[in-house]
Amino acid sequence: MEPIIAIRGVCKRFPGVVALADVGFELAPGECHAICGENGAGKSTLMKILSGVITDYDGEIRLRGAPVRFSRTRDAERAGIAIIHQELNLVEQLSAAANIFLGREQRTPLGFIDNAAMERAAGELLAGLECPIDPRIPAGTLRVGDQQLVEIAKALSLRTDILIMDEPTSALTEAEVARLYRVIERLRARGTTILYISHKMDEVFRLADRITVRRAGRHVRPVDRTSTTPREITGWMVGRDIAGHEFHGARRRGERLLEVRGLTLPWPEHPRGYRLADVSLDLHSGEILGVAGLRGAGRTELLETIFGASPPTWSGTILLDGQSVRFSHPREACAARIAMVTEDRKRLGLFPDLDVAANVSLCSLADTLRGGLVSRAREEALVAGPIRSTGVKTQGPHAAITGLSGGNQQKCIISRWLLTHPRILLLDDPTRGIDVGAKAELYQLIDRLCRDGLGVILTSSELPELLTLADRIIVLAEGRLTAEMTRDEATEQRIMEAATTL
Repeated sequence: MEPIIAIRGVCKRFPGVVALADVGFELAPGECHAICGENGAGKSTLMKILSGVITDYDGEIRLRGAPVRFSRTRDAERAGIAIIHQELNLVEQLSAAANIFLGREQRTPLGFIDNAAMERAAGELLAGLECPIDPRIPAGTLRVGDQQLVEIAKALSLRTDILIMDEPTSALTEAEVARLYRVIERLRARGTTILYISHKMDEVFRLADRITVRRAGRHVRPVDRTSTTPREITGWMVGRDIAGHEFHGARRRGERLLEVRGLTLPWPEHPRGYRLADVSLDLHSGEILGVAGLRGAGRTELLETIFGASPPTWSGTILLDGQSVRFSHPREACAARIAMVTEDRKRLGLFPDLDVAANVSLCSLADTLRGGLVSRAREEALVAGPIRSTGVKTQGPHAAITGLSGGNQQKCIISRWLLTHPRILLLDDPTRGIDVGAKAELYQLIDRLCRDGLGVILTSSELPELLTLADRIIVLAEGRLTAEMTRDEATEQRIMEAATTL
């Protein structure tokens, strides 16, 4: 059978960097082919070439036997290739429907934009994803997981022959991932070829027919899924063996830092009436408290309320060192030595126009000033310690933050908060979109910070992550706390049962 797409000798160089070197492989019609590799291995560069985002490269791409070279993304779409980007590219002010059909707006016979038709079509696409998003709602008001589903619906609206999925589940819950699997199965049944990029070995080994491993811009090897193992693939990806991480050496649980009693956060515009209802928990120094739950369960809202970043309409009691607190702004939480790493690194965590040092020192600017101005020497001295202790890999403190991998960007954000000397660290899905090597390094960092005496509250959309890191796990279902269990008591099945039971 003739391949639907053949890549031969593709190379791409950026100043000082070879992003791709002599890439070559083929895809059969209807195949699901996984591309695995650490951040920086060239996966996204290759996908951008295939989808017409990058047009300047060496080598040849043949589509259905004929050579092609796309000069823009619209050319790739017309040829039957669509991409779901890992980083969200939505216009926040526009509705979900308008984003799905952006640049391809449906029109009335008189030439006006037909919003009603687009909303109907968007509703059908979202329904196919089993996603109850109102297509009229502004994209910027949606949570990250819902925004990811809108991106997926946008790609599906193109009805392409070849669909590139770049970390499509990075912001999705377990239930949403299961829905996406069903969509992929339907697409493959009708002959769609899927190029699937993921760091999650369970996804790769569930979906892929073949796997291509990349490291440092080069192919390591292509392999049939049935002839290898997840551990072997991760070893090829990073050039070393990554053993499963276990932190069962007893952590020393210290004094109680935080108590939450009867926390309720209203949601007047929703039929349920609340985002959180009567949630209680406590946190001690030297422990990691995991928070599990499906999308919309209230995980992020819980952390934001503790951090003073939610609407001030909540009721209940928050005690810090036994004293009642009610933060109306995150700066008050920072002053009380509470820090929070948000789930949306790109939109809420990073400042892309600032360099590494400026991003790290942002919450400690007073310590960088000389004569009322930022002193570069003071800034460099201030950030050197946390950059070193968190293991940030960068060419220097003044390198562009956008040039770092996702894992190193996340380490920079954690470094920023460590400069505030927190006692409590709130981590909202901190490894989203991060490769297996960087994820392992972050696990080690979080464990070390906890053993140094921090109290950590960790949410995650990946249950194995919670089972690996957390000393205790609480489970939320539609805003209510439905279970609490120790590490020894917790299993994926028990957590899921609690997450789907009210």
